[in-house]
Amino acid sequence: MPSTATPSLHTVTVDLGTRSYVVEVGHGLLEKTGPVVAERSSSSKVAVVTDSNVGPLYAERVMTSLQGAGKSPVLITVPAGEASKSMAQAESILDQMAAAGLDRKSMLVALGGGVIGDLAGFVAAIYQRGIPFVQIPTTVLSQVDSSVGGKTGVNLKDAKNMVGAFHQPTHVLADIDTLSSLPKREWNEGFAEIIKHAAIRDASMFDAIDEVAAGGGDLADLIRRNIAIKARVVEEDEFETKEVRALLNFGHTIGHAIEASAGYGSLLHGEAISIGLKAAAWLSVQQSGLGGEAYERVCATLKAFDLPLSVPSGFDEQDVLRRMMMDKKFVAGNIRFVLLRSLGDAFVSKDITLDHVRQAYATVCS
Repeated sequence: MPSTATPSLHTVTVDLGTRSYVVEVGHGLLEKTGPVVAERSSSSKVAVVTDSNVGPLYAERVMTSLQGAGKSPVLITVPAGEASKSMAQAESILDQMAAAGLDRKSMLVALGGGVIGDLAGFVAAIYQRGIPFVQIPTTVLSQVDSSVGGKTGVNLKDAKNMVGAFHQPTHVLADIDTLSSLPKREWNEGFAEIIKHAAIRDASMFDAIDEVAAGGGDLADLIRRNIAIKARVVEEDEFETKEVRALLNFGHTIGHAIEASAGYGSLLHGEAISIGLKAAAWLSVQQSGLGGEAYERVCATLKAFDLPLSVPSGFDEQDVLRRMMMDKKFVAGNIRFVLLRSLGDAFVSKDITLDHVRQAYATVCS
């Protein structure tokens, strides 16, 4: 991993009118939790939702900060892993919040990676018909993607993110220091989403990604650039009604199906998306004129982070296709598939058939 030792603080505003919020990217931000929550809620009750990996590392600092701001936080910990992103865990958290006396003026803090952000955000969206929450993402993946934009939810057995709500956070604290504790595999998976952002919106970012892959570069600024991309897309199409936000699904149609077919947790989200990115880039070469060099650039950058470019042996193609058909990106049985015309220029195609998808899937089979 590259050095993250830089004192700079970056901010990105997500401009959504009365629901606008600021994303802070920098070092030592966990200690700001208390002041941030105090500024946004007069209630003394705060729920801090985390998991069994992140909690032992960072929960004490967050709880101390909240207590220093006059709050009475309750810590709720769920087992680490994608399996916790479920209705059962959501119900357990809701029960604990009710038992702790949280009301509609209380606040929730999501401390963890994408699973915690999605799960805790969903709980915040439905508890007492919606309470405010703060995102503290602790992985590369959650800092550059899932903590921003207000998509919250849980998985069903056969389909990812099928149950959820749009519920924007009131603030996001992306503390770069938390990334230093990531295992290499979890560090690498986050770059699948960074590479996706470069592919759909900012081809020049590939050079910055290469610098980080080589052990240098400005990680905080790279994360800021990704958050800014996500923020601009969300501002333009918050509820995914204009097909702009759908561009963020590049590589996800096949990737999500592979992730679900493997069994949640067998492949990390970013690993499954990496495979989906290769398949979508290949299909872009075939159907929308993406150049071969651009396709190779995407694959080489994924490979630089040891991300997989093919599914493990033993995958059932029909099971993957079945799960893909259940995806939210299918509308009335038709595929909305994100393709690239060139790096940085993505669009939603309605011309992709199931046969096209089968061909793309075949390119990522071992």
